[in-house]
Amino acid sequence: MDGARKAGALPIKIKMSQDIQTMMTRLGENARQAGRRMAAASTAQKNQALLLLAQAIDQSKVALKQANDQDLQAAKAAGHDAAFVDRLALSDKAIQTMVAGLHQIAALADPVGEMTNLRIQPTGIQVGHMRVPLGVIGIIYESRPNVTIDAAALCLKSGNATVLRGGSEAFHSNQFLAGLISQALVQAGLPEAGVQVVPTADRAAVGAMITMPQFIDVIVPRGGKSLVERITNEATVPVIKHLDGICHVYIDSDACVDKAIRIADNAKTQRYAPCNTMETLLVAQSIADQVLPDLCKIYQSKGVELRVCGQTRAVLLAAGFKDSDLVSATQEDWATEYLAPILAIKLVQDVDEAMDHIAQYGSAHTDSIVTQNHSTAMRFLREVDSSSVMINASTRFADGFEYGLGAEIGISTNKLHARGPVGLEGLTTLKWIVFGDGHIRS
Repeated sequence: MDGARKAGALPIKIKMSQDIQTMMTRLGENARQAGRRMAAASTAQKNQALLLLAQAIDQSKVALKQANDQDLQAAKAAGHDAAFVDRLALSDKAIQTMVAGLHQIAALADPVGEMTNLRIQPTGIQVGHMRVPLGVIGIIYESRPNVTIDAAALCLKSGNATVLRGGSEAFHSNQFLAGLISQALVQAGLPEAGVQVVPTADRAAVGAMITMPQFIDVIVPRGGKSLVERITNEATVPVIKHLDGICHVYIDSDACVDKAIRIADNAKTQRYAPCNTMETLLVAQSIADQVLPDLCKIYQSKGVELRVCGQTRAVLLAAGFKDSDLVSATQEDWATEYLAPILAIKLVQDVDEAMDHIAQYGSAHTDSIVTQNHSTAMRFLREVDSSSVMINASTRFADGFEYGLGAEIGISTNKLHARGPVGLEGLTTLKWIVFGDGHIRS
């Protein structure tokens, strides 16, 4: 590739007038070719590209926010709700977080080429593993333009080429960021096609991406349930994904009340839209009257709708709440990801009933217990089968940045190949390596 394109320009050699399938095939071919160079890139080159990109974003804040404003105005005109607009917005804080994430990823150890488990066999050969990139990663996402930077950075540092297809609602933001990424790659001596942003909002591009195993090694969808279900059902490329974020906080009978209130408040109200926000609160019956009245006053003051079981209603009515302030929870509420100021609350007898409820209704995303009982905490940690399980912490910590990954490419509830927030190591795999010195098998 010759030179970097300007921010907002279309990828080199790709024209919007081309047939979608032809365009996607060209993107795939370019990505596959770039993948070999990305895998061979030095740590210094990759870090240089990341730091150049961080610098470019910081220096282009005004222009980036102008591009983002076009997307925000279009979203508002289309009637999207506040949560949708919040996911789309690139505030000063969001831009600072992107820049900080790039610096953090640059500072992380490069996993590529790491050799582990080396051991000498009786035959004299030395056998072990080497960590290598997955190859070409396709990422399909909605709303959040910061994903463009998170995904590009993680794929870059882990030695992968990537094809990014953002949602139409963030088109201007994503195209602007694509230009900055392109410039940083070229300046660092890396192939411009190492990161490509699909230059069309046509949904046919998604169908093409997920059925190109000859070019793309894995697909990562980030978006609503309908998007993830479609990709899961139609893809012929392996998928790293989660469907729902039905996250729970269980307040145990041995919980510290102040700690429980602080955690349960934060888990629900710190932000409503993310997939790691608590959707169901489980409370041990023996501690409910000590926790729920004060906690639910906080929820009410923040406009959270309370959908409660019969026992929860009785506790709150006895504490002076109005019957009209409470909504009776249905079976459907236990299995719903609200992504809104709505919370389902259920009283349970003990940790066993709490874990049974999570096993039945949870989505294997993130679940937390609040307790001072070490044995109970360790049982919860071992027995709850979710990608993140926490003790005395808000579910909102289930995030790549908070886990020290620099950023995340997504959350996986798969058991193969990666699980939980997917960072650098989740974007690599292992191959067997053998060292010999003329050894032959007898």
